[in-house]
Amino acid sequence: MDTEQKNHLKAYGIAYWTLTEGLEVDWLLNYRGGSFAIKSIKPIQDECNIRGVSYEVIADASYTSILSSIADPEKNMDIAKLEKAPTIAVYSPKSKAPWDDAVTLALSYAEIPYDVIYDQEIMEDKLALYDWLHLHHEDFTGQYGKFWSMYKSQAWYQEQVQELESIANQYGFSKVSELKLAISKRVKAFVAGGGFMFAMCSATDSYDIALAAEGTDICDHMYDGDPPSPTAQQELNFDQTLAFENFQLRMSPYEYEYSNIDANLGRKVVKNLDYFTLFDFSAKWDPVPTMLTQNHTKTVKGFMGQTTAFKKDFIKSNVLILGENKAANEAKYIHGTLGYGMWSWYGGHDPEDYQHFVGDPKTDLNLHPNSPGYRLILNNVLFPAARKKERKT
Repeated sequence: MDTEQKNHLKAYGIAYWTLTEGLEVDWLLNYRGGSFAIKSIKPIQDECNIRGVSYEVIADASYTSILSSIADPEKNMDIAKLEKAPTIAVYSPKSKAPWDDAVTLALSYAEIPYDVIYDQEIMEDKLALYDWLHLHHEDFTGQYGKFWSMYKSQAWYQEQVQELESIANQYGFSKVSELKLAISKRVKAFVAGGGFMFAMCSATDSYDIALAAEGTDICDHMYDGDPPSPTAQQELNFDQTLAFENFQLRMSPYEYEYSNIDANLGRKVVKNLDYFTLFDFSAKWDPVPTMLTQNHTKTVKGFMGQTTAFKKDFIKSNVLILGENKAANEAKYIHGTLGYGMWSWYGGHDPEDYQHFVGDPKTDLNLHPNSPGYRLILNNVLFPAARKKERKT
């Protein structure tokens, strides 16, 4: 999985497919960019050839030598044994096109199967069927993505509002914000019970804001029919959040921001200098962050979104920063634990579309088969296959 690999993204699909066939995969952490070692049998070689994935066939003695080198305590390498293909759910409105979301693009391109679920499935306790949950670019605060000022007259916006209000009423909620809070708490319980949750863009900070705002109203009248609480900021409970604390809300419906967590506010990073750096972790002592940062480069192109990156001033001390733009004092990629489970959040919308706008064409991953930004997404998809703990209910 170094620069010799013709198609990094589809290689993850080969690893996943191998697991579905009942075979194990050795993920060689920090060995040639995080390579996969799989028993050499013809069906796997055929599948690699069909999908355009590079591979090398080596003798048992050569592999034993590689394992010996990895085991050297002086080498920052290790082996993560992948044992079972994780069941994958993408939380997204059924009406969304798959190119609206980088994760569904990555999964489809890598040929990794997933189910699309939404509020109905979560309210009906179907999260327990899955190991890994991705949160689409959702607004968990009930403010409809804060698109009102720009798009309130657009048919797609009006249909989104109608759809969400209908779901809220179906489950006995008078406001969409109440529905989204219930969803947020059920997702939190899923993680605490041993699930893995991944989110990008606005599904990161809006999720934490929704948890912090339980018991107060942060939505203006055009979202829920009444004004927000005048003391909403003071009523936030940061003990309930996963990643962020001490942030300030941005409640104006004319401002395309939820809070000052997002590094877009006052950001002065120019496009050609917009990069973030992945941290080096000890493969033998910190296997989880090592798995999540496997790549063929440590410097990755930045990309924007409604939530581009996270101001480090508001990140809790127990949250692990996996990737940062140090000069801008912002984190791009963060990770944490909750109970028996784990979560990872990745700022920005699409790693190969610097500034994606509503209605822009989808990214063609055939043009980016070796994208390091997309590799980070797929690290998260395979990571649960290496976990040993049983889920708790």
